[in-house]
Amino acid sequence: MAFEFPIRVYWEDTDAGGIVFYANYLKFFERARTEWLRSLGVGQQRLREQTGGMFVVTGAQLRYHRPARLDDELIVTAALQDKGRASLTIVQQALLKSEQMTDLSPQLLTEGTIRIGWVDSATLRPARIPSTLLEQLTP
Repeated sequence: MAFEFPIRVYWEDTDAGGIVFYANYLKFFERARTEWLRSLGVGQQRLREQTGGMFVVTGAQLRYHRPARLDDELIVTAALQDKGRASLTIVQQALLKSEQMTDLSPQLLTEGTIRIGWVDSATLRPARIPSTLLEQLTP
């Protein structure tokens, strides 16, 4: 089951034509991942203070299907695909929320696979994700 986070497209998200600038989907995905973690009781600042570690993006692969436009309402998802001792792979989608959700499902706009690694926040060297955190991330 994917976590869902609503986002509205503002002027700052678009190019001169009113279409979402492609790199802004990475920002949308980041917000959804942060809120997904928060929904699991994982605040990233507190996590850094308590463990001395933090997540960093180590890879991203995106595929663009359709553009989002100014004032669109999006649903951005995040779901854990794979977990290792030092990294997580999160699958994400940006979907266009239909005006009438009764018959229409949201349209897929962009999908991506984001790999996040765990690092020591002082040295930025890779480290193992605390086992208690890994347990918290899987229901």
